[in-house]
Amino acid sequence: MKILFHGATEGVTGSNFLVETNGVKFLVDCGMFQGGAENDRQNWQKFPYNPSEINFAIATHSHIDHIGRLPYLHRQDFKGKIYSTHPTAAFARIFLEDTCKIVKNTAESLGLEKLYEQEDVLSTLQLFAPYEYYQSFIPAEGIEVKFYDAGHILGSAIVEVKAEGKTIIFSGDLGNPPVPILKDTDFITNADYVVMESTYGDRNHEPFEQRKLHLERTIEDTCKQNGVLLVPSFAMERTQELLYELNDLIENNRIKQVPVFVDSPLAIKATEVYEQFPQYFDSEAKEVLKKSGDFFNFPGLTFTKEMRQSNEIAKIPGSKIIIAGSGMSTGGRILFHEQRYLPLPSTTLLVVGFQVNGTLGRALKDGTKRANIGGKKTNISAKIEVIDSYSAHADQSRLAYWLSQIKTAKKVFLVHGEPEAKQALLHKIEDEVGLETIIPKIDESFEI
Repeated sequence: MKILFHGATEGVTGSNFLVETNGVKFLVDCGMFQGGAENDRQNWQKFPYNPSEINFAIATHSHIDHIGRLPYLHRQDFKGKIYSTHPTAAFARIFLEDTCKIVKNTAESLGLEKLYEQEDVLSTLQLFAPYEYYQSFIPAEGIEVKFYDAGHILGSAIVEVKAEGKTIIFSGDLGNPPVPILKDTDFITNADYVVMESTYGDRNHEPFEQRKLHLERTIEDTCKQNGVLLVPSFAMERTQELLYELNDLIENNRIKQVPVFVDSPLAIKATEVYEQFPQYFDSEAKEVLKKSGDFFNFPGLTFTKEMRQSNEIAKIPGSKIIIAGSGMSTGGRILFHEQRYLPLPSTTLLVVGFQVNGTLGRALKDGTKRANIGGKKTNISAKIEVIDSYSAHADQSRLAYWLSQIKTAKKVFLVHGEPEAKQALLHKIEDEVGLETIIPKIDESFEI
């Protein structure tokens, strides 16, 4: 059995792993590289394998750095099935359709041919074959696959592959429990080899109990200055978690009612998909849903689908909370709000997710005082607040503990992290877990 590590090796994005076993070739994830023009160009590079020879693919979850190049793979003559959970297949539709528009604009700005078109997306979606968690299936002779709950976003999966008498675990992106709505990350106890993410391999998050208090205080402080709270937020999971916690704060009178705008058509669509899969919610969310009927709706909340509605937000006087995409400020409506409000010292920008090197979000988080926002040079006078515990990724301690439960593991391969995060996690694992740890280079392969 051989594994080729194509993506998520030099950084966080572009997850793409090729497995060859029993005369079968299959992929785990086929994601886009993200984080500036240099990373964008990587998406147009040819795959280091022949897509027409790939028998099937597995999608761990629906984030674009894990599925964004599937239509390109299909355009290059991949014809196999794409296995995932049911929510992942549903989210893939809205995210790939949106990404198709983005790659068109990127191609024009970089002077490249189209990566793929809408027809490629539609035909790719026809290839999805969803399964439930814990339901074993055989995608090819001699290969057995099972999904476990990764607790990262709705429908995210840890992938177990059994072949040639060996068991390999692909962690996908591991969650950061306890979080609203999602069930906790499943622990795996038996595997020979593990391919594991390392996004926060060099740090630990603040305690979960403090994050809602941090959010509450940030809202209170911003309102005292009659300011605007801007939250660049990922369309999926982060936006829904924020709505869940804002609903709780308002219902329990911990913050005053203030206008809240979800100014992201993609996040609105994602929220609608969430409502289709309540069976995937944790017990607390199910109970809240049973009592209230809808925790994605509360007094003062407005969803702004149309651009004209978005433009009206600026006319609302006084304090307000604006949640908009994209989560790393690389595009979307958040840019218009950042242009308008970041020069004001009464504004607070709240960072609630991982910011890839090279993105505007990372520059803002790191404290830049002047930035190019949507083509406009903008002075930054706003206060920057960061709540890392809103991350949907496990931190260093949790990653090491999760891995330590796999008592039979012989080797772990670290992917999906910046170089310093991987190195820090490698030392943590070798010191505390006592497991041989490898950091693959791009397009490096290993016989296991």
